[in-house]
Amino acid sequence: MLERKEYLDELISWKDKDLIKVVTGIRRCGKSTLFDLYINYLIKEGVKEDHIISLNLESPDYEFNNYKELYDYVKNKIKDNDNYYVFLDEIQNVDKFQKAVDGLYIKKNVDVYITGSNAYLLSGELATLLSGRYIEIKMLPLSFKEYKDYYKEDNLEKLYLNYVNNSSFPYVLNLSDSDQIDAYLDSIYNTIIVKDILTRKKISDSSMLKSVTEFLFSSIGSTLSVKKISDTLTSDGRIISVHTVEKYLEALTESYIFNKVSRYDIKGKQYLQTGDKYYATDVAMRYALLGRKNVDLGHILENVVYLELKRRGYKVYIGKSGDKEVDFIATNKEGTIYIQVAYSVRDEKTLKRELESLQSINDHYPKYILTMDIDPEADYNGIRKMNVLEWLLKR
Repeated sequence: MLERKEYLDELISWKDKDLIKVVTGIRRCGKSTLFDLYINYLIKEGVKEDHIISLNLESPDYEFNNYKELYDYVKNKIKDNDNYYVFLDEIQNVDKFQKAVDGLYIKKNVDVYITGSNAYLLSGELATLLSGRYIEIKMLPLSFKEYKDYYKEDNLEKLYLNYVNNSSFPYVLNLSDSDQIDAYLDSIYNTIIVKDILTRKKISDSSMLKSVTEFLFSSIGSTLSVKKISDTLTSDGRIISVHTVEKYLEALTESYIFNKVSRYDIKGKQYLQTGDKYYATDVAMRYALLGRKNVDLGHILENVVYLELKRRGYKVYIGKSGDKEVDFIATNKEGTIYIQVAYSVRDEKTLKRELESLQSINDHYPKYILTMDIDPEADYNGIRKMNVLEWLLKR
């Protein structure tokens, strides 16, 4: 198993804390493996194996008709007052699962860990019932740094091309060629569409949903509106209402295939209602659906940078500064950074354009231009130009 050290360390830090540990993320990003790694850690720390209760709720071995059956099954395995560690993988497969989780949580000697593959897990009744009683660990597929650590490849450019072409899903490390990888990514996509979207959202038109999905994959890094998507598909002969597009976008982001990023007016200090962007959780899934032609390498790189900012715990927005666009405003408890992403800025006009966007911001937060250029790091009156691959490896 590939050790996801940062996620494992975070999970360990919450051990025996009086909170439900909720691990969320797209299917096959490594949530189940993270539980396996953590269980191995517990055993090495002296926890008895019969005090570890682990259920994968997608397995036929654990099919429960309702939450009460699940609760009773786990409760009957608790035989004494010593600490028990309960792992419930893909918990959303059990009807009214939140009641079982709450029932186990209130037991003084039970430490509860759950996973789920759609954002619905922490919405609605669960969020209300467990408000203030859970911690969420948001998991993503492999980072570029994890990918490099696995392959131990010194040629960063070659490694990056493999990373974006072959996918960041952990299991892809076991696959040998692009046909296998595309088939695997297609299977993930179809599983998400069927289990997390069509069934749960009661959507009947799978072909229209696929059209919206393909549109988003082909528009990575572009500002979009619901109406624009509706109008474009309708002009192509696929009549779809604005309301239906909204429903599909919500489903695609809840299942973590895409991440919606809103725009923020830096000078006006307000959030904007239009011009969102959608970034893929795995850029290679695009190739499985659309093929490998007409790829905008700059937008793919932008997508990779966005995901890395999320991994580092930033809240991320698209920036507007007057009539200039800023690729990313990233904020955390330590402050704000501004980032422009360009595949290359060796062309003077391109460099000038990227600098102007950042120069239009009148505060003193750090500003960066990240590029694939293999050049010495440069400083333009406080704006740092860095090689993006070196930035991705810094932590």
